[in-house]
Formats: sequence, C-alpha cells, structure tokens
Amino acid sequence: MFDISKVKGVIFDYGGTIDSNGTHWAEVLWSAYQQFNIPVTKEVFREAYVYGERYLATHPVIKPEHNFGDLLKEKVRLQISYLVSNNFLEQSDKTEEYILAISNQCYNFARDIISEEKTIIECLRKKYPMVLVSNFYGNIHAVLEDFGLLGYFDDIIESAVVGVRKPDPAIFGLGVEKIGLPAENIVVIGDSNSKDIVPATKVGCQTIWLKGPGWGDDDPNATADLVITDFMELKSAFELNK
Repeated sequence: MFDISKVKGVIFDYGGTIDSNGTHWAEVLWSAYQQFNIPVTKEVFREAYVYGERYLATHPVIKPEHNFGDLLKEKVRLQISYLVSNNFLEQSDKTEEYILAISNQCYNFARDIISEEKTIIECLRKKYPMVLVSNFYGNIHAVLEDFGLLGYFDDIIESAVVGVRKPDPAIFGLGVEKIGLPAENIVVIGDSNSKDIVPATKVGCQTIWLKGPGWGDDDPNATADLVITDFMELKSAFELNK
C-alpha cells in the first residue's frame, strides 16, 4: 500500500513513463505506421522494432547530442531498413517519407504529452529531491534538455553511462544513493512492472506503476504499492492540490 507520509524522495523512469504516459513505445510507433498506411502486419513490425532496439544496444549509432527527434529517425530508419531488406516492404521513393512522417508524428506525440505533464513534475520537484533512472542510449541529457525537463532532476542514472540496465535492481540502488535517503522513503514511478516495479521493490523502495498498453511482458496479475493508468493521477496520489 502506497504511504505518502513516508515519501521524501522520488525516482522516475523516463521512456514509456514521462514521454508516453504509460504506452510502450512499440505501440506508439505501430499507431504511426497504421496512420501512414505502411503495408506491414503488426507481427512483422514487432520483428523490425526488436531488430532496431538490439542494433542500437550494440552499435554506437546514437550520439550524446542527439535529441529525441534524432533518436526517432534512427530507430525508424533501422526498422524500415529491416522491412525492406527482408522483403516485407518494397524499396521506393516513399521510404524516406515514411521515416520522416513516422518520426515526426511520434516526436509530436511525446512533446504534447510532456507539455501537459510538466505541471505535475514541477510540483513534485518543489516538494522532493528527484532522480531519473532510465535504460537509454547515452543521450538522455540532450533529450531532456530538448523537452525542457533537464532542470527538474537532481541527478540522472542512465544505463548506457553507468553500465547497469534494468531490471537489475542495482540501477535503482544507484538512484537511492544519489538521493541520499533510506529506500523506504523513496518512491519509484515507472511503466514496466518487470523492469521498474519489481527491481525497485527489491531495493526497498515504494512503487507506483503507470500501467498502460505495454509490450505484453508483464505478469497480468502483477501489482505495485499504487497502480495508476494516467500520469496525471500523480496529482491526487501526491496530494498536490492541497
């Protein structure tokens, strides 16, 4: 059970939590594929998505200065390249149009969501020390700066920098160390039960699960100290209207 009276610090996940309100980014991208009538099935798209994520995890494509728009273009370019090279999609003059249209659509989606959420993040920042803990590509500072979020966090723990990835609980342990409070006085907010909630619980933190359309890898019976379905519910969870 979530106990607001014990909370003295906050750890946020980023991708899927702050930038998409609980929706897994594969689902956001797939919606854009559908909107622009990319002629592939969802099953094939998932193959392309996984290929792109694995490629980015092992190749230094993303540079520290890349903002989210740059990152999306690289992601979608890898996906489209996979689809073309495996004959799921024909190479054509539209290929580059697809990349730009999908990446721009998804960038605007994230920008609009973050714009709405900033009031909540700002209020939390005034009440608590906050640290970001994220599996990311080495460019999280540029992404946060582009969206006007960088100043809200006292520190940032990024997997590509510290060499530890979720679901290893050690990455949340680093976040707890940065805040400098007992884990029981820190709440972790994330969109993945398996990658955020379970490891955060193992280090002794309270947890809030932003449960949205996920990847399908979370136990349907999983839970957290508090489960919400909309980022804006944090307003009432933290009694920010008082």
